[in-house]
Amino acid sequence: MFALTPVLVAIVCTLIAWIYKNADRSIERRKGELKARCESRPWVDEDLRDSTALHQVEEDADQWQESEEDTEHIPFPHTRYPEKEMVERSREFYELLSKRRSVRFISNEQVPMEVIDNVIRTAGTAPSGAHTEPWTFVVVQDPDVKHKIREIIEEEEEINYMKRMGHRWVTDLKKLRTNWIKEYLDTAPVLILIFKQVHGFAANGQRKVHYYNEISVSIACGLLLAALQNAGLVTVTTTPLNCGPRLRVLLGRPSNEKLLMLLPVGYPSTEATVPDLKRKPLAEIMDFWWLLGKEFAFETHSFPECCGYSAGFE
Repeated sequence: MFALTPVLVAIVCTLIAWIYKNADRSIERRKGELKARCESRPWVDEDLRDSTALHQVEEDADQWQESEEDTEHIPFPHTRYPEKEMVERSREFYELLSKRRSVRFISNEQVPMEVIDNVIRTAGTAPSGAHTEPWTFVVVQDPDVKHKIREIIEEEEEINYMKRMGHRWVTDLKKLRTNWIKEYLDTAPVLILIFKQVHGFAANGQRKVHYYNEISVSIACGLLLAALQNAGLVTVTTTPLNCGPRLRVLLGRPSNEKLLMLLPVGYPSTEATVPDLKRKPLAEIMDFWWLLGKEFAFETHSFPECCGYSAGFE
């Protein structure tokens, strides 16, 4: 009986050692997986990580303002156009926006500020989650402030190109002939920095939930791009990676605002060029459903001739 004790002790010691060894391996494996996930998305902007998740609302319920429940509903004024005019207006609008390009060579010629006011008003008509309108458009004209913005962005962008973005992303951008040098941040007469408000504040100081704030602000940015094109101005959509916190401090924005996009705005310079890129035809971006007898029929990338579409329509 007692002769087995050393054997049992040895077995127990071996078992303990095996457990600890496997635990260490598990920890190292988890660390490796976490590192791999981070390396697979080196371009994730730390400033855009935070948002208003629902569990945060539940945990801090006392700090959040209840939304208004009673809002008057009024008749909707609608202008209906004859079908022929609808087709013509839609075609003209498409032809206008089809000429929109990202322009990185921007003249220093001044633009009317009333135009800037109007395009931002247009962006502010965008739909938003629960009508929270979670956007702030910061307009910068001051040359010194513009140059400070350029210094911050170029410092971070050089790190992005050299380290954060990775070889694949940098390679994909070569056809656009872009790098971390952003001369247009100095030359463009106007910079518009678009911030998303991850939450708002009520008059009593309590926080207000901003649902789908990033999607809402992104829609507003799309309307802003269309309005700029309609006004005859050019821009290039930029998303300065990891520049948000420093730019927020520089511009005196509150902590609930996160930089989503920066648009240098102006007229194209006389030497402006753009890459000769082609957009996908309609057949590659739209799936079409049509009524066939009593049933709906669906076919991908193919349009019935009876409806005026063909696979090559653009």
